[in-house]
Amino acid sequence: MEFVLYGFINAVQPINLLASLLSVAMGIMVGALPGLSAAMGVALLIPVTFGMPSETALISLAGVYCGAIYGGSISAILLKTPGTSSAAATALDGYPMTLKGEAGKALTTAVVASFIGGLISSVFLYTLSPPLASLALKFGPAEYFWLSIFGLTIIAGVSSKSMLKGLISGALGLVLSTIGMDPMLGVPRFTFGNNNLLQGLPFTATLIGLFSMSQVLLLAEKKIKEKVKAKEIKDKMALSKDELKRIIPLSAWSATIGTVVGILPGAGGTIASFIGYNEARRLSKQKELFGTGIIEGVAGPESANNAVTGGSLIPTLTLGIPGNSVTAILLGGLIIQGLKPGPDLFTVHGKVTYTFFAGFVVVNTMMLILGIFGAKYFAKVSNISDDILIPLIFSLSVIGSYSITNNINDVWVMFAFGIIGYFVAKFKLNSAAVVLALILGPIGETGLRRTLIMNHGNPAALFQSPISWVLITISAASILMPLILTVLGGKKIVEKEE
Repeated sequence: MEFVLYGFINAVQPINLLASLLSVAMGIMVGALPGLSAAMGVALLIPVTFGMPSETALISLAGVYCGAIYGGSISAILLKTPGTSSAAATALDGYPMTLKGEAGKALTTAVVASFIGGLISSVFLYTLSPPLASLALKFGPAEYFWLSIFGLTIIAGVSSKSMLKGLISGALGLVLSTIGMDPMLGVPRFTFGNNNLLQGLPFTATLIGLFSMSQVLLLAEKKIKEKVKAKEIKDKMALSKDELKRIIPLSAWSATIGTVVGILPGAGGTIASFIGYNEARRLSKQKELFGTGIIEGVAGPESANNAVTGGSLIPTLTLGIPGNSVTAILLGGLIIQGLKPGPDLFTVHGKVTYTFFAGFVVVNTMMLILGIFGAKYFAKVSNISDDILIPLIFSLSVIGSYSITNNINDVWVMFAFGIIGYFVAKFKLNSAAVVLALILGPIGETGLRRTLIMNHGNPAALFQSPISWVLITISAASILMPLILTVLGGKKIVEKEE
């Protein structure tokens, strides 16, 4: 409780409140721009946080994350073009509400539901993180090896439409993670005589290249054209008491589901949003109105996808397994700040961690305030054309990469990974799996080699722990699950045709 109280007192310090306000505003604008993503916004912000205190830096990153997830609903509702993939389900009823002249009501419903989702996921963040961190104390080298395998299979299996392409993405990340000094022998690997690669790939420059510079190339590939103009908001933003009664219980239920989905690494906000939409429809007494513009159709998915933000942080902070591409980047920011996921975050670095948790609550509160009073203005961001976005993102990517170590080689690495990220997108591979493999590759390699060294090369040592068998089982399940879902989906289509 001492850490909890300290965290709330520290989170409401003026500097942290200002960081929350500005980062949420930035996140909303990034999310509202179709084609940009929360991952890109967080990646661009990481270099800016280097000079900040650890607490302020983490709160800022969380602000962009939460703001971008909500911001995606703005363009989904006004343009039927989700700003982020997590807002895809929101467009199903959000845009019909706009066509009926209820855009303001739809935007208010989205931010209220998003706030409820973020708040409930914060409760889970407080209650579930410490027990999971205690479990991490029982992990040895063999368990860390299987934990890395679990993380890779989850991302590869769930985040990609094609399991094969997901696995290829993970394999690419694993190959890239071997660049640098051998962790056990100290021998240079795949550096090609370049001393700048002895420490491995510069992590932040790599992220900016994969998620930001690649987006520049994708936007530039299209002919510069004017975006569709956002619908003008003419109706009142306020919700009636009856409407609040309709969405609050639904939002709370969807938030619980979204948090659980977020805890499963790789599941992501898109899956959670569609589950939330289906739950809203299942629980509604007016099922026939879904798809025609109904506030429950906005509240369900928005509450669920925003609850993923807190849920995805739980495995990231306790086990070092990012829940999605954004938390993979956040994990990089955590490591840059000198904080290692695991039990130490809740003991040695308890003040920083619980300030971050309290800051997460503050960030969601800021999102509610900005969403209610600023939605009309944030909506105009959707009208920014590509001819402005391309040079802006390009400049921020170059400046962000160079500012890390003031080394021009980081900029060249960023450009190289911008090209790699472009082809990853063109071949419909998975950037999240590449990033996750860059983080988990060294952990898995070190765990495997240490286990074999400690047991004189006996591979049976990898299968002796009960925790190892649990991780092996869920890793196998994560690979098989997409296949099962594909088969079931095919059967449903056949049944409908018949």
